Amino acid sequence: MSNRSIANTAFVFLSRLATGICGFILVFLIGVIVWNGMNSMNIQFLLSEASNFGASGGILYQIVGSLLLVVMASVLVMPVAIGTALFKSEYITSPALFRLSSILIYSLNGIPSVTFGIFGLIFFVNILGTGISWFVGSIILAMMMLPTIVLTTYQSVNSIPSSYRENAYALGLNKWQVIVKVLLPQSFHGAVTGLLIALARAIGETAPIMFIATAFSGITVPGSLFDPVVSLPTHILALAQQATNEAALQNAWGSSLVLLSLVLVFSVSALLSRLRLKEISQR
Repeated sequence: MSNRSIANTAFVFLSRLATGICGFILVFLIGVIVWNGMNSMNIQFLLSEASNFGASGGILYQIVGSLLLVVMASVLVMPVAIGTALFKSEYITSPALFRLSSILIYSLNGIPSVTFGIFGLIFFVNILGTGISWFVGSIILAMMMLPTIVLTTYQSVNSIPSSYRENAYALGLNKWQVIVKVLLPQSFHGAVTGLLIALARAIGETAPIMFIATAFSGITVPGSLFDPVVSLPTHILALAQQATNEAALQNAWGSSLVLLSLVLVFSVSALLSRLRLKEISQR
């Protein structure tokens, strides 16, 4: 056997080994959460209010608060992300400006989540004086989600054959009409996929919203844009600090299972929606 064959065989073996290790770790973590969290799963836990700083009661308002944060973040980020992707694809002609835009987008994607939280605390809470606000938390989450949606939308727009554009221009459509009538319908599946992937990440974030959007207890449904909410990640953090309390720890496992379920729902929805919307756009 030649050295090249040995190297190829070793590379394939190591790749499969690494994949297997990653898969095992994922299955192990999910299994532990499911095994420990199932004991808390019942209708009362899901539909009742937390009490005793979360050590008893349920997680109804934590679920509502988490969904409220990410839904508003989605509403805020989608127009900006789609517009940025289309501008990058259709309007930037300078190679230097194109490289700069790519660097900025990838850099934004690489910023640690806690940095977003510190920025929100300094700019919104301290400078603008908004106080602890779920709406500010949604703005920060939207900033975190932006690069993911921009990149998936841009790749989707870029994958459209040039013949689509050429045929549209030949029919007399201007650039704006080509974007609205051709590019957006053909690439919308990419934007939706990016949104759901970003949501799967954003709903589990604790650091960006802990000091600017959420309280640890005593909050129900916010009455205005500038009220705090309770959320699943901060609720789990608070319960984890009561690890000596068996009831609090059990509620933490149950809350973790619900949060994991929401993340899996968004992740699976991203795959299904991409396949479905791509099929529709190709008809």
